[in-house]
Amino acid sequence: MTKDCSPTSPNVFSPPNKTEAERLVERAKSTPLSDGGLQTSALLSRALCLDPHNHDSHILQERLHQTFVPRWHFPMLADSLRNRAYAKAIAATVTPDDVVLDIGCGAGLTAMLAARAGAKHVYTCEQQPLIAQAARQVIADNGLSDKITVISKWSHDIIIGEDMPEQADVVLSEIVDTVLLGEGALATLIHAMSALAKPEARAIPECGVLRAQMVESDMLLSLWRPQEAEGFDLSAFHRFVAVAQLTPSDFEACNMKALGASTDLFHFDFKRPSLSPARVTTDLTCSTPGRAHAVLASFQLQLAPGVVLDNGLNGGGHWGRTAFLLDQTGTTKPCDRLRITAQHDAAHLSLSVHGKLPALEETGTHGIWLSPAWMKQRPQQENVGQRASDAPAWRRSEAATGQSLENIPH
Repeated sequence: MTKDCSPTSPNVFSPPNKTEAERLVERAKSTPLSDGGLQTSALLSRALCLDPHNHDSHILQERLHQTFVPRWHFPMLADSLRNRAYAKAIAATVTPDDVVLDIGCGAGLTAMLAARAGAKHVYTCEQQPLIAQAARQVIADNGLSDKITVISKWSHDIIIGEDMPEQADVVLSEIVDTVLLGEGALATLIHAMSALAKPEARAIPECGVLRAQMVESDMLLSLWRPQEAEGFDLSAFHRFVAVAQLTPSDFEACNMKALGASTDLFHFDFKRPSLSPARVTTDLTCSTPGRAHAVLASFQLQLAPGVVLDNGLNGGGHWGRTAFLLDQTGTTKPCDRLRITAQHDAAHLSLSVHGKLPALEETGTHGIWLSPAWMKQRPQQENVGQRASDAPAWRRSEAATGQSLENIPH
């Protein structure tokens, strides 16, 4: 972040500056973070202007930034595949008459893409004040302040007629996690499409699908379920990890091998989202010999017709992966099946394994299971009956509210 240095600040360090810098650091340590860190950030920036080598200022500023600016922002901004896809989808969707609502401003990239596509005006919301402040500067640096308004609010708190003069024609977002659900995307989009958008508003992304696939990876088990270390048996500790959350680097190192095609679990319409939970029981079928170690969950997002992003085995980008580890691994051959039950609520995915089933040729259903027509069918989904109105209320994160830097963990 740009330091708040006065143009009259002396260029040469002097002891009085050091004393003033130390005073500012002490104020920063005890300043409440209820404003999202704005005042603390300003104090530390002033201290570093006076004493650029002040150790405490550097440490506290880094702690502040890591607390309020999640580290995933940076690989996301560097994800050229994702950026090109969003640029293409936005250019194909946004027209000169459109008012665009961009949910989750971040550095302002998607908002600027919408402005470049010719939107009448873009309103982008960001609940974290430090990020919103930086986004305004990025937008100004790119000459787009007259086309983009940054609203420093959670989208649920936006008021039409106060924060936005009218409802949006296009709702733009990138608020999904590795299994689409974890950032509260469904609840956020339900509110946005019903309260902040016109009845026939478009959405980017338009829809998404969650999938599952049997995979083989010795390295995955070595990372998450090591059998021994220095000759000691560690297997009793394995019960603490059923789900492996893989960074992109972890995923690349694991070198997963697909044992069969991915199977669709759940489909989501982001233009008409629902909070209703669902459950599906289906079979994953092997098409190649190997050893089943895990079930990989992945998604595919359709941003616009013909513009797709995914985090499957062959997908790139900044997204991590989620793998459900099998308690019992074993060799597989073509036509072997693994029955699973997957369930989701408004924010979470769970997956449980029934066990390995007889091979298809042993059941007499070989032709049905492998027919292309069957493969195109969705597995039967069971809606378990929760209405959106019955779902728990969603609240923005209150992490660190009322705290100061003195009591944020290192």
